[in-house]
Amino acid sequence: MRTAGLTMNDVWAHRVLRERGVETYRLEGVTAELGVMVESLDLKHRSKEENYRPYLHMTGELRSVTPATALPFGISQVTYSPGQGEKVDAFYEFDDQQLVVLAGKGYFTSGFAVPEQVTGIEWELPATADMLVLAPSGAQTEDDTPVVFTQIHGIGGLEIDLESSGYDLAGYFADRTKNGVPRTEAVVDARGLKARSDAINSLFTEAELGLDTDVEQIVGAPVPEAAPVVDGMSARLRQIEAEIAAEREQYQTERASTEGTTENLYRERVAAPLHRAEEQKAPSAPPVPAREAQRDLNPDLGLELEEREREARRREAGPVPSLHERKRQVAQRAADLDFGEDGEQSLGS
Repeated sequence: MRTAGLTMNDVWAHRVLRERGVETYRLEGVTAELGVMVESLDLKHRSKEENYRPYLHMTGELRSVTPATALPFGISQVTYSPGQGEKVDAFYEFDDQQLVVLAGKGYFTSGFAVPEQVTGIEWELPATADMLVLAPSGAQTEDDTPVVFTQIHGIGGLEIDLESSGYDLAGYFADRTKNGVPRTEAVVDARGLKARSDAINSLFTEAELGLDTDVEQIVGAPVPEAAPVVDGMSARLRQIEAEIAAEREQYQTERASTEGTTENLYRERVAAPLHRAEEQKAPSAPPVPAREAQRDLNPDLGLELEEREREARRREAGPVPSLHERKRQVAQRAADLDFGEDGEQSLGS
């Protein structure tokens, strides 16, 4: 017997379960065969970890449930009117042999597509279900029939394949290698593969974007050499050294101009007298080119000029100091140095 069914989430199912004195039969895990009106069938691909393995995603509407064994009161099938059944999602997995068949039919070509003749028809899919049968009342009338409530296990994600469903869907795909597409086009069409992998295709072609498609030109293009990092580091180091030297020179100049520091005492007591002594010893003679020009014009005048220069140097140098005088000068300079160090220590304390 065939009877119309209701889903387990219907409000009447909860009322039947709460009623007392009502004869009901509850069956769980019943092996059944679903009648599904297929509305769409899409070719999808798994993730990268599964090597983008293809599969089919089927969506449809539940139209009937046929249990493997008859239900109480001789019920052999539960039917649903169009628009009254639950939505069904099923996933069809290809085995390795089916994948070989798909590849031979041009799976890696751009024209490969899901066949249209497998949609708009009713499929029979295996499943398990829980059922609640409400017994008819004792009155013998025409409308007194049992009511069946059903709940399909995993109706939103049924896993099916060739073995469980009996459908060899690989055989329904058209052979694209015989419809103008040469079999040598086994090389993957990047645009078609991306479309089947749910990737986004560009709205513009490479020609519209002005891209160069010549691989040889891209490979042969000269690559500009990047400036070595070592040169940049060397320039930066030289800059830092120059800054440190300038800071050191400025510090020494400030120390030499600060009264009481070692540098100031050295400049005033030691360096200044030495510079003055060197300046006094330097002879004041005419420029060398001028003397040489005079000697070229008049050799006698050149000898006279040399004699005058030697006489002037002797007068400027004065008498040669004696050994006692040299010792006195050295002792005086050492005393000046000792006084400078003592003064700096007293200022520092």
